[in-house]
Amino acid sequence: MCWSGTADLVAGAGIVGVGAVCVARVRRGGDLPMASVPLLLGAHQLAEARVWQVEGGTGPATVVWAVIALPLLAVWVPLAVLCAAPRQAWGRLAVPVVCGVVTAGVMAYAIITRPVRAEIRGHTVGYVVGLPHTEVLIAGYLLATVGGLLISGDRWLFGFGVLAALGALACWAMWRLEFVSTWCAFAAVCSLVVFGWVRGRSAYSP
Repeated sequence: MCWSGTADLVAGAGIVGVGAVCVARVRRGGDLPMASVPLLLGAHQLAEARVWQVEGGTGPATVVWAVIALPLLAVWVPLAVLCAAPRQAWGRLAVPVVCGVVTAGVMAYAIITRPVRAEIRGHTVGYVVGLPHTEVLIAGYLLATVGGLLISGDRWLFGFGVLAALGALACWAMWRLEFVSTWCAFAAVCSLVVFGWVRGRSAYSP
């Protein structure tokens, strides 16, 4: 989320560019899902730029935003961590993966069966998804995404997890105040962290 459609568009284009560079530098197949995360974050910002342009509502851009933000990232991030991790770490990383799959399934069902609506609120966009058992789903989402990154055993991915956690907390607080949305800035920083991770991995690849 960003504070205007223009900011979302610029941030999204820049993050997609970082993602393209990350994917191009990958030397190991297992690193590709994590290297692709900036592409998802950039697409997410571009979808919201369209939401701003059409002034919210229940159109395709709103649905795309919800699909990327909720079920897709919930399952993609922990699986990406698992794919990039050494085999001996798979046991502990199985918990975030399973949690992500279950959480993503419930969120996807809610998006399919219930209307998703976006509302422009000053410098923020509010989304109404109608998720059941919201507190439980949020806990599962954070365990799958942030939790998976924090226990990855990789310092770059750990940093990504810390940034994601702090960014989510700060953006939630500002969104609740309907002051300004700032996730695009955190998404950009997280994408640069992923780039640093990819560069480090490629430097040690045969």
